[in-house]
Amino acid sequence: MMQSKFIQYFCLLLGIFALSTSAIFVKLAHAPSSVTAFYRLFFAVLILLPTLILRKENMKSLLFLSKEQWLLGLLSGLFLSIHYVLWFKSLNYTSVASSTVIVTLQPLFSFIGGYFLFHERMSKGALASCMVSLLGCLIIGWGDFQISYQALLGDILAFIAAGFITIYFFIGQHMRKKLPVVPYSFLGYTVSTIFLGIYALNQQVSFTDYPLNTWGSFLGLAFISTILGQMVFNWLLKWLSSSVISMSILGEPIGTCTLAYFILGEMVSLQQCIGIFITLIGLGLFFFYHNKLQQQNII
Repeated sequence: MMQSKFIQYFCLLLGIFALSTSAIFVKLAHAPSSVTAFYRLFFAVLILLPTLILRKENMKSLLFLSKEQWLLGLLSGLFLSIHYVLWFKSLNYTSVASSTVIVTLQPLFSFIGGYFLFHERMSKGALASCMVSLLGCLIIGWGDFQISYQALLGDILAFIAAGFITIYFFIGQHMRKKLPVVPYSFLGYTVSTIFLGIYALNQQVSFTDYPLNTWGSFLGLAFISTILGQMVFNWLLKWLSSSVISMSILGEPIGTCTLAYFILGEMVSLQQCIGIFITLIGLGLFFFYHNKLQQQNII
């Protein structure tokens, strides 16, 4: 059992930073959203394959899955694939900042679902600090929200995508209690790859005709954004709730804005700096109140 809070929060920070590269790589990849999502998880499966095969514990866990675990793994992959298709497609209609901000509104779904599904309780202080962080995220993306049909469509797609990734983390919170992270992630990523492959074939798009930098973006999405980002969150689900994971992902727009400045040349405005500052305050307060609640054995 991982007992060190320092290690948990260090891994959270690593996961947030790695996940912050997602929107950047998607923007750099000159490919349809379905193909980008497919290769993200296809390469992630290939990266995980040696670890799965070489460790007997991982193979044994995968081979002896119960019917319930197979069903949940299937649903997990389906919801993850839908999330990626919707979110990547939203980036075709709206800005990186606004799409990332909206897709990270997962705590709105997580707190409600966590309360009814896992009977999770949050203190008033934790809930208030969550609202502070959400306010900061909205301030970050406010200047990029546009009043147009295309931008509105992109924002709606990102919001729905947030709901699907929340369900994915809820399933992970349940499955990770008995299943190691590698077979759990491998199962979900493989199922999702199959769904995305079928979807891309149905869209009649090319799987091969892309420049070298696009292939580099695919690999970056697989290794950095997925293995070092999302899979770290899958690992932490054994010790942390999906609500805490979703809350920590509110830090993603901060990393995305910073990377967009250096890589895409997108300016960081004073308004966005204020939003980043408010988000960091909210996140700090949330984890303070959450730890305090844990120490009192309320949750």
